[in-house]
Amino acid sequence: MTTTISEDISSRLAEDIINGVLKPGQKLEEQAVAERFNVSRTPVRDAFKQLAATGLIESRPHRGVTVIELELDQLNDLFEALSEVEAVCARLSAQRMKVVERKQLENLYLKESSVLEEKDDAVYFDYNEQIHSAIHKGAHNEALAEFAQDLRRRLSPFRRSTFFKEGNWPHHDSMEHDELVAAILASDMEKAYNAMRNHVASSAMNAISYIGETRGT
Repeated sequence: MTTTISEDISSRLAEDIINGVLKPGQKLEEQAVAERFNVSRTPVRDAFKQLAATGLIESRPHRGVTVIELELDQLNDLFEALSEVEAVCARLSAQRMKVVERKQLENLYLKESSVLEEKDDAVYFDYNEQIHSAIHKGAHNEALAEFAQDLRRRLSPFRRSTFFKEGNWPHHDSMEHDELVAAILASDMEKAYNAMRNHVASSAMNAISYIGETRGT
């Protein structure tokens, strides 16, 4: 996956918000952000739209863009919804994935495992996203896939910012993928469902714990 300029800006601003560098109520000015990243205002506007969709900032007429308070209860609700939707996708993928799709999933899993020791955050996270996307598509239910992808996009800043900051998380994540991918390839629907549900719940605990610590809650 290729990251656009606006996505990179959005990701870096999101990390600043989650880590408390940018405080609730703080104003974000297009020109100042553009100068910080040495870009025009256009990708900054796009980045603001992405951040607004995640609930990290709000834009109001005549009041500009403002960082808003993170609500951990709301974040927990989103992760809970994601765990259920992705678990259903995993169950259906175990049943419906075609031979080629299973092979593609296996190849992605092997590539992810091979880069684990390289400690390249961006590459590992990219393979992680590709694996989940392949499972969404493998469910062969467009509505579920779109819902899952939308939830992952909304939660992406929280998952990305905490992915490599809580203990030995990449290795833990990889072990969970071991069970998940094996269940799908074996067409074990219930095991795939439970493995995905537990996997996303574990990710949620990781993210919420980290954010709570950074906020001193």
